[in-house]
Amino acid sequence: MTLKIAIDADADLAPYEQVRTQISEQARSGALPVGYKLPTVRGLAEELGLAANTVAKAYRALETDGVIETRGRNGTFVAAAGDAADRRAAAAAAAFAEQVHRLGLTQEAALSAARDALRAAYDD
Repeated sequence: MTLKIAIDADADLAPYEQVRTQISEQARSGALPVGYKLPTVRGLAEELGLAANTVAKAYRALETDGVIETRGRNGTFVAAAGDAADRRAAAAAAAFAEQVHRLGLTQEAALSAARDALRAAYDD
């Protein structure tokens, strides 16, 4: 999965709105899953040949819409839809996935660890 954005210089939509619309559509369709880490503002601006302020404006609008969330120095991620509990669970799952990937665990080992932790939590 990768973010795919194409800027049409001849379009009626301003570049920031093109960025906002395309990220929003990809997040809502599931093409960008919950927890997907977006490029930095500067990184995406360089990639698209846009000013950093243009991408920052798109990111601010997306955050206001609840499509993305910024986690301080950790970066900007596709936010979970739904209520706050769902969003927090998705963020925890994304952090778990990132951690087990860094540890080099297989998906099956990671799922097994998650199942064990859930069993322990729900048996209390």
